Amino acid sequence: MDRKPARVRIVDAAHDLMLDIGLARTTTKQIAKAAGCSEAALYKYFANKEELFVTVLGERLPKLGSLLGRLLTEGAGNSSRTVEENLTDIAREAALFYEQSFPMAASLYAEPQLKRRHEEVMREMGTGPHRPIQGLDAYLRAEQQAGRISAEADTYAAASLLLGACAQRAFAYEMSPDRKPPQPADVFAAGLARTLLGGIAPRG
Repeated sequence: MDRKPARVRIVDAAHDLMLDIGLARTTTKQIAKAAGCSEAALYKYFANKEELFVTVLGERLPKLGSLLGRLLTEGAGNSSRTVEENLTDIAREAALFYEQSFPMAASLYAEPQLKRRHEEVMREMGTGPHRPIQGLDAYLRAEQQAGRISAEADTYAAASLLLGACAQRAFAYEMSPDRKPPQPADVFAAGLARTLLGGIAPRG
C-alpha cells in the first residue's frame, strides 16, 4: 500500500498530537517522529509550529473561514437562501470548529511566554482568532446593505455574540463531567441563529 505524501502525514500527525496533548506541549520533533519523517523534512513544508497549527485549523477542522468567504463572494441578499439559513450554517461550523480547536489551543494559557510567541507569529502571518469575527461582521454588514438586516443593528456586536456563544459552548462543556453539550451542534446552531436574528432582523 502506498504511503501518504509527507506533507499529508505531517499535518495528520500534528492534528492528532495537538488534539491529544495540546499545542503548547506538541513539538516539531514529536510531529516529525509521528509522521515518519525527519524534522528537516517537516521544515521543508512548514516554517514553524504556528504555521503548521494554522494549516491544521484550515485543512483538518470544520471550514468556518471558507464558509464565511463563500458567503461574501456569493454576495448578500441571495434569494436562494435566507439569512437565518446562512447564520445557522455559520453557527454549526463555528460550534464544531471551536469544539475541536479549543483543546488544542487551551494549553497555551498555562505557558505565558509560549503564548506570547505564538501570538506574535500569528500576527506576522496575518491571522488569529479575531478573523472569524471580522468575516462574520463583513457578511452581516453586506446583508444590512441588502436590507435583510436592520439598519440599526450593530453587526460587530451580533458577530461577536454568535461566535462568542459557539466558543463558550466549547469551553464550558470541555470542563463538564461528561464533556458533552446538552444539545447536538445542529440544534444549538438553529436555536442560536433564530434567537440572534430575532434581535437584528428588519422591523415590520
